[in-house]
Amino acid sequence: MPLPDLKAQFQALIAAPSVSCTQAALDQSNQQVVELLAAWLSDLGFHCDLQQVRPGKFNLLASYGQGPGGLVLAGHSDTVPHDPSLWTTDPLTLREADDRWYGLGSCDMKGFFPLIIAAVKPLLEQPFRQPLLILATCDEESSMSGARALAAAGQPLGRAAVIGEPTGLRPIRLHKGVMMDRIELFGQSGHSSNPAYGHSALEAMHHVMGALLELRQEWQQRYQNPQFNVPHPTLNLGCIHGGDNPNRICGHCALEFDLRPLPGMEPEYLRSIIQQRLTPIVEQHQVRLEYQPLFPAVPPFEQPAHTELVRLGEQLTGHQAEAVAFGTEAPYLQQLGCETLILGPGDIACAHQPDEYLELSRIQPTLELLRGLIRHYCLEPAQPQPTSGH
Repeated sequence: MPLPDLKAQFQALIAAPSVSCTQAALDQSNQQVVELLAAWLSDLGFHCDLQQVRPGKFNLLASYGQGPGGLVLAGHSDTVPHDPSLWTTDPLTLREADDRWYGLGSCDMKGFFPLIIAAVKPLLEQPFRQPLLILATCDEESSMSGARALAAAGQPLGRAAVIGEPTGLRPIRLHKGVMMDRIELFGQSGHSSNPAYGHSALEAMHHVMGALLELRQEWQQRYQNPQFNVPHPTLNLGCIHGGDNPNRICGHCALEFDLRPLPGMEPEYLRSIIQQRLTPIVEQHQVRLEYQPLFPAVPPFEQPAHTELVRLGEQLTGHQAEAVAFGTEAPYLQQLGCETLILGPGDIACAHQPDEYLELSRIQPTLELLRGLIRHYCLEPAQPQPTSGH
């Protein structure tokens, strides 16, 4: 069966639903997407390995060529949930209009995989001195369980990794971390006519919120990075629930907040500081504290400006590497020894939005960019890497 053309590959991937979501009712398997990719890549001579991360969720690692080093071209196979009523047409049907391809995942980021295939296909007749690996992960839009599983397994991937998230073809070498945490306070309910009848979790939470805002101010004064549009860490008090009636002392209160640390700020250290600040408040108000992440933190990411991949990405795109506020799988690939860069053809402004699209004018520049990366890391003789002294 012949390999479908670029547009047909886009159509097939978009038509294969693969929502990942923290709400079980909306969560879907990505198996159909990775099996399509594996079939196409196998036809081109890639060795394809489907790795089950959890039931219905798979990573695909496809490799061409042998040996250490080489290049990883990476992306996630899942999408965010969507409301079809807000789309102009069916989000799972590719639509061409206004010199764009519309469809769920066209930009973020199923569309990256057909572009990889189109870029590498004419190069396969040449001898690969180092391998090309194509990685499609699961659950990036929710728990990042696919990338976490790879990092936990610890198997080295390649010398360099490029993640095709929507960056408008501008190289990204830094992003903030993502922490979403929940604080619960358990007090003692009682009749409101006498404060001695209970211990108010709501009043204690008032002081907890004050302590968090003080920490935010301290961290924003201490940590600054002018490469980001918002140059300091942010802490957002997102939602709060507590109590049930005005004439009852509040016995339970829960707060959820979002913390975006800069590179150099370790999530576990930040949590330990928060815990220290809250301990005296808890003791003073005689309440019990439960503090836990809503999901494991995505670490901040930074690839040093002087590294080979950053310089190559800048050279191939004509843009200096930048910073973004959104999180990606980059820290996990970096943990596996890859120099890592985020660089893809979509626009973040239309990601996670109805009528998501990819500009057709981005296709040819993306193919040229990917071929430049593949030639450098897989076809040309490997450059000797500097070794550290002992």
